[in-house]
Amino acid sequence: MREQIVALEELGQMLSPDSVERSNDIQEISKFCSKFIDDLEHEKAYHQPKPLKELLNYDPAKTESILEILSELKSDMMSNGLNPASGGHLGYIPGGGIHMGALGDYLAAVSNQYAGISFGGPGAVKIENELIRWMNSLIGYPSTSLGNLASGGSTANLIAFVTAREAREIHSREYEKQCIYLTHQVHHCVHKAIRICGLKEAQTRFIDVDSQFRMDVNTLELQIQKDIKEGLTPFMIVASIGTTDTGSVDPVNDIATIAEKYKIWFHIDAAYGGFFILSQIQNEDGTFVKNLFKGVERSDSFVIDPHKGLFLSYGLGAVLIKDVASMYKAHYYKAAYMQDTLNSQDELSPADLSVELTKHFRGMRLWLPLKHYGIHPFQSLLDEKILLCRYFYAEIQKLGFTVGPYPELSVCIYRYVPQDGNANYFNEKLLQEVLRIGKIFISSTSIDGVFWLRLAVLSFRTHLKEIDQLLVILNEAKTKALTDTLTKDNN
Repeated sequence: MREQIVALEELGQMLSPDSVERSNDIQEISKFCSKFIDDLEHEKAYHQPKPLKELLNYDPAKTESILEILSELKSDMMSNGLNPASGGHLGYIPGGGIHMGALGDYLAAVSNQYAGISFGGPGAVKIENELIRWMNSLIGYPSTSLGNLASGGSTANLIAFVTAREAREIHSREYEKQCIYLTHQVHHCVHKAIRICGLKEAQTRFIDVDSQFRMDVNTLELQIQKDIKEGLTPFMIVASIGTTDTGSVDPVNDIATIAEKYKIWFHIDAAYGGFFILSQIQNEDGTFVKNLFKGVERSDSFVIDPHKGLFLSYGLGAVLIKDVASMYKAHYYKAAYMQDTLNSQDELSPADLSVELTKHFRGMRLWLPLKHYGIHPFQSLLDEKILLCRYFYAEIQKLGFTVGPYPELSVCIYRYVPQDGNANYFNEKLLQEVLRIGKIFISSTSIDGVFWLRLAVLSFRTHLKEIDQLLVILNEAKTKALTDTLTKDNN
């Protein structure tokens, strides 16, 4: 048996390369990544998708060199579809992926620190909990609050809803009488979280929005009063700071007053907009952007994504919760084989506060950049994104476009309404032309049957150059579409 074990060990040594081989591999990947970053300014933000059937297939018996693998990734993945690292990514909610965050991921992967239980990875757990405490302090939550670093807003919202259900001690037989209040502008992951956590049978109340697409608090209170009269139980209000469609911010302070009055769990989804609380930008009326956050400290739970507002790579959202006891009660589980972990209670373990047990040390991608750069460069870039969106909002109107609400953060909607023809179809053509060119990527949305083009400025690589370039592309696309329409009509 010893001989067999030694033979198997020798076969597996390929997975433990020596320092020379490691250095060579790192050098090739580092050169590839450096060229990728250097070329971003000249690369497209969007490539027309290639058929995937013959691309990136996997044969477990085949081996390839690092150079062969990198070449395949370049041609079949990085030059296929959207390039999320590009400063020309102005659709959806971009982030970008700062280099120091990538190095943090490398450190986390090489050290393979376990961030699930304090007993196994006390340092990793402390780092993640410290980051959560910092975010809690940003929004004004008490020092007794905590939360979890999740994979993104979807899981973060789910953790918050399960905690709220536990805090209110709602049993399955009572689900049908529970009322959840939100608007049609909430992110779709909110609806998924409601369904996944078992509250699909609850009464979902869609509250009207005002002309700025913000929750109407008068309608909200009237609906709550109506539900109480009908013997139902107001359970949760979900507000948004930075809706996906328009970037609108619900009046959180007024909503907090209603939530406190009727003893309703108040949850805020600020996955996109949360870090704009750091902004120093002043509005034309003398107020500041951060004034929009007045009242967030009165909420019960709060979701915020560092992979959006702090420009990190995908895979890092956060949920912040005041009622840590209910969060723990909803998520913890003690197994016999883990009895040794009970001896370490210096820090609450993320595995006891979330759905994850095996937990990637994702906090290092945030810890390293913040420790290295401090908060001020992030703050400056957030302010720049607000101003870039406002600049675009003003300039696009000079080109004859109609716009939606004035941008409260860094998202706005706009469209061109021709004198004749279907405006929705016309704007779809504009979108397709921008994507065909590919230098800039934008997205669209539909609100009450109206097709809008959408600008989302949040990549740390997006600057005036990209915004000006989009304005030129849109103006040329508009002129071309109008000319094509006129020619078609004349024929």
